[in-house]
Amino acid sequence: MIHRVFGIVGWKNSGKTTLTERLVAELTRRGWKVSTVKHAHHDFDIDKVGADSFRHRQAGASEVAVVSGRRWALMHELRGEYEPKLEEVLGRLAPCDLVLVEGYKRENHAKIEARRTAAKDTTPLSAGDPTVMAIAADHAVADSTLPVFGLDDIAAIADFIENAVGLDRK
Repeated sequence: MIHRVFGIVGWKNSGKTTLTERLVAELTRRGWKVSTVKHAHHDFDIDKVGADSFRHRQAGASEVAVVSGRRWALMHELRGEYEPKLEEVLGRLAPCDLVLVEGYKRENHAKIEARRTAAKDTTPLSAGDPTVMAIAADHAVADSTLPVFGLDDIAAIADFIENAVGLDRK
């Protein structure tokens, strides 16, 4: 399955998650079916200690599916395997209009760089990455020839992404 993919990248505390959340809300409001992939740089868990699914994983299950009448989730324990490539993760997603990818800054898909003055690092990512197509910042940006949006200008950023991935307005 080939997906339209657009990334949101930036340093820690640059506003990536808030930007992603607001873009999902705007793009779904416009009628698009949007999925997301979030890259985590640390050990994370979406399961609660003591839950049945947690107990299944702790017992050694490689994959645990939790299914209800409202949602389902599949957790896969790597157990020494390599972290899957973004392409492998995308291949597991159901068909949709757009996948927003938060993180994966070294991958080769089109991206927007989030910048905040409060970020952990303020070194521009776009300077060394030709896949960064635009910048969303909470401050003036004078060091780039790329389009620059206000970090809160969600409608304009959504317009840019629609155009960049070839989504025709519904």
